[in-house]
Amino acid sequence: METERLILRPWVETDAEALYKYASDPEVGPRAGWPPHQSVEESREIINGIFSGEGMWAVELKETGEPIGCVGYLPSSASNLPIADDEAEVGYWIARPYWNQGICTEAMRAVVDYCFEVKCFTRLWGDYFPENLSSGRVMAKCGFSDTGRETTCPNLEVGGDRPVRIMSLIKMKKSK
Repeated sequence: METERLILRPWVETDAEALYKYASDPEVGPRAGWPPHQSVEESREIINGIFSGEGMWAVELKETGEPIGCVGYLPSSASNLPIADDEAEVGYWIARPYWNQGICTEAMRAVVDYCFEVKCFTRLWGDYFPENLSSGRVMAKCGFSDTGRETTCPNLEVGGDRPVRIMSLIKMKKSK
């Protein structure tokens, strides 16, 4: 997928050094529920395991050709939330040097379109730690609404015991 500034593409093993450069930042992973990466090898293992699945893309900055984050969706079978089979959970993170530039919103809008138009999901879900308000703002800019609910996601490596705020976006029917 391509946007004005980004290419969303599959992760490849040669991205491991760039992934480590940004995912080792202690300000990034814990905001998304995972610990900072400890080595390039760990980043390589994550690319080959977690990031190799369907619906996970590297967020590549066209200007540099470097992956600067990750965006994607989880089907109901892999979701942190109890959702229906025709729904998905979205997630994302962007490297700290690229925060507050609209990059995450740009990437997420592309994923939302893909999830509704290509995968035909009827609803998308997202969650964020309440102290990470910028993550909630990304979802809001993409049309998600706050459900007013919170839950925990015990399968998160970091913060599984802390509440997350749940947001939702329902696919709108196109008028004829």
